[in-house]
Amino acid sequence: MPTGLGGVFLRARSPEALYAWYAQHLGLPPADEGGFQLPAERHRAPIVLAFFPQDAAYFPPSQPAMLNFQVDDLDALLDRLIAAGVAVDPKRETCDYGKFGWFTDPEGNRVELWQPSGEQSGSV
Repeated sequence: MPTGLGGVFLRARSPEALYAWYAQHLGLPPADEGGFQLPAERHRAPIVLAFFPQDAAYFPPSQPAMLNFQVDDLDALLDRLIAAGVAVDPKRETCDYGKFGWFTDPEGNRVELWQPSGEQSGSV
C-alpha cells in the first residue's frame, strides 16, 4: 500500500523558465536535483489523488492534469498574483473543504490553490 504521493511529473515547453516562474510567484524553493520539494510537515491536509472523466469541465479537457497547491492564505496569494499580472480566475469558492482559487501559468496550465479548512488539518 502506498504511504503518500511521491511526486507529480508534468511536461513543459520550457522547464527552466517554468521553474523560475513558480519560484518567483509561489515562492517554491528549487531542489538541487531539479523540481521543487515541499516538506511533508507543510501539508495541512491530506494529499488528494482524484481521477476526472475525460470530458469533465473542472479544468480544460486539453490539459491532462491539474496541479493543486495547499496554501495558508488564499486571498493574499491570489491578490499578489493579480498585482504581478498573472491571469487569475476571478471566481473564488468556499466549501466544507476550505477555500479555492485558480490561476493560469505561463504555459497555459490552469492551477488550483486550496486553503484547507480547520477540519482538514492532518486528518484523512
